[in-house]
Amino acid sequence: MSIMAYNGGCVVAMKGKECVAIAADRRFGIQAQTIDTNFERIFEMGSHLYLGLPGLATDTQTVAQRLKFRLNLYELREGRTIKPKTFSSIVSNLLYERRFGPYFVEPVVVGLDPKTFEPYICSMDLIGCPNEPEDFVVAGTCSEQLYGMCEALWEPNLEPEDLYLSISQALVNAADRDAISGWGAVVYIIEKDKVTINDVKTRQD
Repeated sequence: MSIMAYNGGCVVAMKGKECVAIAADRRFGIQAQTIDTNFERIFEMGSHLYLGLPGLATDTQTVAQRLKFRLNLYELREGRTIKPKTFSSIVSNLLYERRFGPYFVEPVVVGLDPKTFEPYICSMDLIGCPNEPEDFVVAGTCSEQLYGMCEALWEPNLEPEDLYLSISQALVNAADRDAISGWGAVVYIIEKDKVTINDVKTRQD
């Protein structure tokens, strides 16, 4: 089994019309054994900026803490709110510094630009190579199933309610076809005036 799949888990993000969504499952396991069903993979990095970290659970927590530290340093030095694209560069630099002994995570950065509120999504591999598509990004153990579901359900300029339905259905149905993902999910819908957090029930087997 790959070290990336050792603890299981998946993250997906989608763009909508002046909004963006990120969702993750809640399972934490050791190979096929489920340990916890309330594991956090999505971290708030700002009022309109979120980070998803599927992969090895220890590295998920380490990378989240190190990025929060670098983000705080940036905002203290610059005296302004960071843009999602700039934060992606910080994530990429952190991972590439460790490329010979990498953190086993595949980060997903989502957010709205602090001034224009333009939606932004980005995913990376474990050495920080960025991918910034116009539709959706996936990461984690059931990424192949997520690609299929997202291709079928995503449409351009989805309103927040429709975006929530699309991303939750994509995640639930993809995780159902993967033995080491699932056990509940959480969905964040980020709009310019609010962030909505929804827990999604999934199959518990």
